[in-house]
Amino acid sequence: MISHRRWDALDKADLAWLRARYHFQVRPDATQGHVPLGPLIVWNDDEIAPGSGFPLHGHRDVEIVTYVRQGTLSHRDNLGSEGLLHAGDVQVMSAGTGIRHTEFNQGEEPLRLYQIWLLPREAGGLPAWDSRAFPLNDRSGRFAVLASGYAQDKGAMTIRADARLLCATLKAGERVQQPLQAAQQAYLVVASGRIEVEGEVMEPLDGAVITQLAAMDILALEDTELVMVETG
Repeated sequence: MISHRRWDALDKADLAWLRARYHFQVRPDATQGHVPLGPLIVWNDDEIAPGSGFPLHGHRDVEIVTYVRQGTLSHRDNLGSEGLLHAGDVQVMSAGTGIRHTEFNQGEEPLRLYQIWLLPREAGGLPAWDSRAFPLNDRSGRFAVLASGYAQDKGAMTIRADARLLCATLKAGERVQQPLQAAQQAYLVVASGRIEVEGEVMEPLDGAVITQLAAMDILALEDTELVMVETG
């Protein structure tokens, strides 16, 4: 079963420094009513202007996964962690009992990223931060696991939730059969390009809830980048 969420129809914010689309409901007055998918509660498509960003603020009891699509993201937090992330890089922040941080666009072009929030298996725990660059070749023609809460996903960044983040790049005309884990539910976003998934055409930046499928058949209609979260 596929529930298509078209980018143009997503709830949005348009500020002087931030343009955002929300794949899941983030405000009580939002019209879309896009409810969480298991532990997946937030998927924001953010565009941050050069020299702008989120000032010091706090989180607790949430796993925040950031996937940078364009530009340079600067992170700093009260744990003493600092980092610069570029397109294709992933950041994982386990808020635990509490963490405060800033995020800014350090580049000269708009910073585009996906910010994904997951509910942890258990509340509390020590806060933590990590980032990593992943070679694009590793996800060419297939889905690669970049962050995971499952021990069997060796080499992936660790998150404390029943979920995994996967990415793929496909050439036009390329097809992939992607199995889903036992829960058979995922959220898929077309970061760039166009695809056909189980007969449903998805345009650039569209998202889709995938449920009750043991595997997905995906055909790239043009060169495409895909980002997906499977949830338990």
